Amino acid sequence: MAVTQWSPEFVKELLPAAEKTALLYHLSYLCLANFPNLERIIRSRAVETQLLFGSSDATMLKCILTSQNLVESLFPMLVKAVEKNKPMLAVKFLEKARAWIKDIITDVEKIVEKYDLHNKDVASSTSDVIKEKDDTEKNIKKQDQELKQAESALNTLKSLHKTTIEELAETEKKINSKSQEIQEFARSITQTSRGLGIFSALVPFIGLIVKSIYDAVHDPENIARMKALEAELNIFIANKTALKQKEWQTQLQLIDAQMKAAKASFDQSSIPNPIHLDEVQSSLTKIQAILIQLKYFWLSVSEMLDYLKKKTFVGEDLIDDLVDLKDEFIESIEVAKQAWSSFGAGCKKASVIFKLQTKDAYKFLEVSPSSMSKEEWEKEYQSVKKRLENIDPPKSVPSSVTPAICQ
Repeated sequence: MAVTQWSPEFVKELLPAAEKTALLYHLSYLCLANFPNLERIIRSRAVETQLLFGSSDATMLKCILTSQNLVESLFPMLVKAVEKNKPMLAVKFLEKARAWIKDIITDVEKIVEKYDLHNKDVASSTSDVIKEKDDTEKNIKKQDQELKQAESALNTLKSLHKTTIEELAETEKKINSKSQEIQEFARSITQTSRGLGIFSALVPFIGLIVKSIYDAVHDPENIARMKALEAELNIFIANKTALKQKEWQTQLQLIDAQMKAAKASFDQSSIPNPIHLDEVQSSLTKIQAILIQLKYFWLSVSEMLDYLKKKTFVGEDLIDDLVDLKDEFIESIEVAKQAWSSFGAGCKKASVIFKLQTKDAYKFLEVSPSSMSKEEWEKEYQSVKKRLENIDPPKSVPSSVTPAICQ
């Protein structure tokens, strides 16, 4: 997993995963109508998820406040330190910023651990459903032909979906590897330029660093190498987008096939396969992975601020050079402000989603699906399905000529 993100808005990927989780719980709940014991299990796990999202919102709030503090307190103080040639003032505020960040890292580690434990509980619930399903079906000697056909179609789609996810995971590995290669090459270039070195310490988003290299570096060999690496990365990104489209469409077909199997199984008193709980686990795992990225992101920011402190404000041999680089430093600060404001805005969007999930998304638990008529059940299912389809999937494959830094 790449530890330094390309874009300040990388946390926005939390949004669809959080929305999908509640809708998939809702579908699981509908599928287990007429099985009160299993309804209770789903209700219990959904409430746990709701509480976990509340804790996630609190973590996002800390990220928002820290971003604001960097923009409104740290960066202005760094500018003042440079203008008045007071390096120890800068050191004081850099240490304060690192203390904020250390607090966030501790919080994120705790929430990641909670997601890990919760996902294991959801997996246990899936096992409970499967066990009860097996016990129930021992008493059913003959299945309806419609149910057999529905389950056969479901198994075919499950196989296709599994293959697509495996291909997507492999492509993700290639993207992370290539991103890491670009990151290391970009860092090697910034080490030869003090102006770029300061910029890279203030702006932790590798996409913006690559853009600054194009603007500031004129070595044809370095530029050619960077463009070649980006071209390779863009191919992987295009493949990933195409696979995400395929996975999304397959998932929607899978959900539909599962609901058909569920409806067919009701007449047989048979418990449907808990496939939607598997998808809940996938969504929770996605959220957990993004939060792990968030942890490594803040770790890298802390390291870069420490680098800035030691190499620029504590290293006496560089203080004089910093006076000469005043304009470049202040320009870097301005770009850093914009980047961190964008990151804070992404965290705000994630916070809003977690708040909505905590407040409204689980109201369906107030009504038992076993109390619904077939017409009410169908209407509820169609409503959830439509909302799932409206969650923003990848729309198109990006052009290979579009630089990765613009994605």
